[in-house]
Amino acid sequence: MIRRRAIVTGGVQGVGFRWSAREAAQRIGVSGWARNRLDGTVEAEVQGDQDQVDRMLDWLRTGPPGASVDSVTVTDVPTQDDDAFRIRTTS
Repeated sequence: MIRRRAIVTGGVQGVGFRWSAREAAQRIGVSGWARNRLDGTVEAEVQGDQDQVDRMLDWLRTGPPGASVDSVTVTDVPTQDDDAFRIRTTS
């Protein structure tokens, strides 16, 4: 089990990014969360096995239709006791 934090930059707010990320996470089988940040980026934490997390990070690099992802910065974070993928409020 691993957990990664991703900061997604580009045209990623106002396009349903977080909601689509939750749907993708449910399909892939990862837990974690996504939220809009005040600087216009989307932040997400993704937890699961290596293959699942890699698949979710690949999805974040493209995003939903209407999004324009410029970059995704990924860092390791400690695993948590998560059982679902949630949408958090803006930070």
